[in-house]
Amino acid sequence: MDKALYIAMTGAKHNLQAQSVYANNLANANTTGFKQDMVLAKTSKVEADNDMFDSRAFALVNGTTTDFSAGPLQETGRDLDIAIADNAWLAVQDVDGNEYLTRSASLNVDANGQLVTDRGDVVVGNGGPIAIPPYESIEVGIDGSITVRGKGQGPEVLVTVDRLKLVSPDTADLVKNNDGNIVMRDGAEAEIDPSARIVSGFVEGSNVNTVNAMIEMLVLARQYETQVKMMQTVGDANEQSSRMMQL
Repeated sequence: MDKALYIAMTGAKHNLQAQSVYANNLANANTTGFKQDMVLAKTSKVEADNDMFDSRAFALVNGTTTDFSAGPLQETGRDLDIAIADNAWLAVQDVDGNEYLTRSASLNVDANGQLVTDRGDVVVGNGGPIAIPPYESIEVGIDGSITVRGKGQGPEVLVTVDRLKLVSPDTADLVKNNDGNIVMRDGAEAEIDPSARIVSGFVEGSNVNTVNAMIEMLVLARQYETQVKMMQTVGDANEQSSRMMQL
């Protein structure tokens, strides 16, 4: 069988893989704090036989990378909706207690008095998960400090219970794991950045550009069609060669 068939098959396969990445981006275009993924392409030459020239190459998807650029801020007016300023991140724990980072969160106090995200993940403070006592009001300061007015207390009695764990790691040290969460590449926990700031009453939207993502999907779909046509052409050529041999 002609090697061109394998090249076309490989190209079609990796076109489908790339389409799945951009389809996931489009699906999360309205997901708060989502960071889009980009496909890394690679060319791999086919080694020729019998001292012939390397005239063919595979087109491969060589993994993905994440675009960590900031998304647009969306005003909500809710005191416990926060976006992170500049290049900082908020530390959060998933259901297994593993720390991950996010740029945006809608915070709530659960039935156990813990500060959690809208996903139910625990928000981390300077000393671990943040516990909130019974309160009349609660607000988050620009430096991430959590201030409450206790039950039955007057407006002059305010208590700072903890401070959000805000970190500013280099984006080169960040990676998106299989759960779609942003974590440190080496598995360690990021160091606290005391200079990091938050924006209260806002959430950060997805950084997906829907127009660009749609264009990428269309380009990949056309490339897939080309690869399929190439397979059909090779199949027709092989069939004609077989007929000639029979004659």
